[in-house]
Amino acid sequence: MIANFKQKNRRPTLALALVVGLGLITLTDAQQSAASDLAKELIGTWILVGRPGLVGQPPAVGGRTKSITDAQWSVTQTDPKNGVVVFHLGGPYTLKGNQYVETVTFANESTKEMIGQTNKFTVQVDGDRLTLIGVHNPWKEVW
Repeated sequence: MIANFKQKNRRPTLALALVVGLGLITLTDAQQSAASDLAKELIGTWILVGRPGLVGQPPAVGGRTKSITDAQWSVTQTDPKNGVVVFHLGGPYTLKGNQYVETVTFANESTKEMIGQTNKFTVQVDGDRLTLIGVHNPWKEVW
């Protein structure tokens, strides 16, 4: 049996495995890269300037600001006359593609009824403009 043994050519199988492996790595990396670019663009502090089709200038004082980190968001609004916080809430968010989902886990007295709510948005960042369009909720915001 040893004298009659013929080794099989495994090169085609190895080549196919290599091509499939490289394809999986490069194709998934491209999708993750686009998603991570959007995640990086979200991070910062934004000021509410209107809604799609009706965008104004940021207020000099008393505007509503949205701060986003790599895992948390918060919205704060102050009274322009005395600087007192009149509106504040926030919590964690997730981002999958351009689907942004935020959950309210903390709030001040004026917004405490929102604790536990989850809101979904499609998100777009264009330069210094953040647009959030509510999915099954009424919010359409340009920051």
